[in-house]
Amino acid sequence: MTDHATPNLPSRNFEETQRFYGSFGFTKTYVDDSWLIMVRGGIILEFFLHPDLDPATSWFSCCLRVDDADAMFADFKAAGIGEDPHTRPCVHLPETQSWGMKMGVMIDIDGTLVRVIEN
Repeated sequence: MTDHATPNLPSRNFEETQRFYGSFGFTKTYVDDSWLIMVRGGIILEFFLHPDLDPATSWFSCCLRVDDADAMFADFKAAGIGEDPHTRPCVHLPETQSWGMKMGVMIDIDGTLVRVIEN
């Protein structure tokens, strides 16, 4: 097996998290009373139950490295995630950054900042 990471992210409600992440291609591979694992291709996200989390003050984040950031954001948009920064969830579409790589951001239903960086 090659080296890999599995970010641990908060979820206020596993059913809502499964519905949200499932809307853009993640599938559940494991769930119990305190842990949820979802996969999309080579990306594995693990969620821990955090029912008292306030999405407006969440400081959780992770980075996803993908071969095609535009394709991932097309899936976010097709799932109905808008660009209004005052709502949750929302996206900030990918742009080439000053350091040379393309990056966009998705903020999920629990306020987690998910940076999507193109390989």
